[in-house]
Amino acid sequence: MVNILTGESSTDLFGGDVPPQVKALVEQARAAETPERALALLWTAQVCAPNCPSLYYLLYKFHARHADFEQAELAALKGLEVAAEQAGLPDDWRIVTPEMADFMTPGPARFWAFTLKALAFIRLRRQDPESARAYLGKVQQLDPQGGTGSDVIEALIRASGH
Repeated sequence: MVNILTGESSTDLFGGDVPPQVKALVEQARAAETPERALALLWTAQVCAPNCPSLYYLLYKFHARHADFEQAELAALKGLEVAAEQAGLPDDWRIVTPEMADFMTPGPARFWAFTLKALAFIRLRRQDPESARAYLGKVQQLDPQGGTGSDVIEALIRASGH
């Protein structure tokens, strides 16, 4: 069985709930016997609900877990785009400032910052420490207390010798 759900309970999804019409697809993906089947179901869910951040989280985590960092990055970038739109943030992540949104409270802006952290991890795994540091720097600017877990990525960058 493929575990794709996260959170306090076994049915919580990071990034919020999925619409009812795709909930069944996520549950089927959770129960899938093979990673290929789970992935097909998740991408089907994404097509059905392209504005649902949770689905991008599930996709980029799934791809990263299977060392498919190119696909993980594509899913994360799309999730970043969706969250930015929902949070009223600019398309260019580099110009976002702490005053533009509440990055500490659960919601699209927090999900956006968390996805930037994920992109730092993905870029590091894709052997691009410069981009990883850029993403991480923005996360640290928006979340100086480290609530997103940016310290873990910072330690990985340091440990990589970059």
